[in-house]
Amino acid sequence: MANPIDTKHILDPLDRELVGILRKDGRAPLSKLAEILGVSRGTVQNRLDRMLASGALLGFTVRVREDYDTDSIRAVMMIEVVGKSTSEVVRRLRGFPELQKLHTTNGNWDLVAEIQTASLADFDRILREVRATDGVLNSETSLLLTSV
Repeated sequence: MANPIDTKHILDPLDRELVGILRKDGRAPLSKLAEILGVSRGTVQNRLDRMLASGALLGFTVRVREDYDTDSIRAVMMIEVVGKSTSEVVRRLRGFPELQKLHTTNGNWDLVAEIQTASLADFDRILREVRATDGVLNSETSLLLTSV
């Protein structure tokens, strides 16, 4: 399967600034974004439409303060991938909503996943599902206890 991101679309400085603002406030109205950027609402809308269409921008989400949901189970999972199947494994892992973030890395591990679940039972289930994913050779998971 081809990479969903249009490799011809390079984010320019205005695009990057827009994405940065949206990372802080994904619900900001177009008028506020336009005011901050010093451009028209139409320019902001066109930029958003283009980034969404190209796959450079995947969508908008809610961010919750880490200490807000103190009952959730959070962990970091290091993942080793078989051969050159990283792209396919990433595509499969993106289907797990419990994987909050997924990063490529160097060293002994190929990927690092940030996991968040509502219970230990859900945590156990997601660990099994990730480990059973075709292309995942090995993993190591550490629970996150307290943010300091």
